Amino acid sequence: MSQTADPPHEPDPPAADAGPDGGSTSPLPETRRARLTRHGRRVRLYTSAIVFVALLAVLVVLIRKNTRGVKLDWAFGSGHASLVWIILAAAVIGWLLGITTAIVFHHRTRRP
Repeated sequence: MSQTADPPHEPDPPAADAGPDGGSTSPLPETRRARLTRHGRRVRLYTSAIVFVALLAVLVVLIRKNTRGVKLDWAFGSGHASLVWIILAAAVIGWLLGITTAIVFHHRTRRP
């Protein structure tokens, strides 16, 4: 009597959405709203990155074009400074004054 050996049986590969225990754990399909929200965030991220790079390029051009020294006349005296430093100092002072004004208005107009 001859016995024939069965060929070795390979287990079926797990399904693509099978969990570690072999059970089905397919996630819920993404809703249209969730997809639009995700894409919107990505668009905002890329837009802000492009705006940041553009502003950085403008700042570099501003610095490059305005390196000559100029005379500053104050109420009491005068001085010399590079034009780019005067522009940047004025921008920073304006930014700080804007923040301060917003804080003061917020505190004076808030509910008691």
